[in-house]
Amino acid sequence: MSFPSAVTRTLGITALAALFTAPALAHHGWSWAEEDQMQLTGTVSEVRISPPHPSIELETEDDGQWRIELGNPRGTARAGFDQDSAKPGDEITVIGNRSRDAAEKRMKSVQVIVGDKTYDIYPERVQN
Repeated sequence: MSFPSAVTRTLGITALAALFTAPALAHHGWSWAEEDQMQLTGTVSEVRISPPHPSIELETEDDGQWRIELGNPRGTARAGFDQDSAKPGDEITVIGNRSRDAAEKRMKSVQVIVGDKTYDIYPERVQN
């Protein structure tokens, strides 16, 4: 292999890696969410416990359908929340940080309340 071919190949691989990892990096973390927390109450329409983030689809009376992102699968399980913790039709309350994009009905949850059970998804982030 000649030097120019190795450089071209390395640059190509680097460009492809950047293309595929940029969306993942943009998705993770809290930078996409507002600083202040809010509370939503609604009816569960779906619970998904799968990577990259388990989520709940929540139908609110005033504001329609919201996507509630939970923690990573391990953190969500550590909080005690699993596929059976909330079912379609259950009324729940979620506290978390809304997307900075006001047109997007998406929240990163820090706490989920189902009946008399509270799941602290990110206990260190719960604001009083």
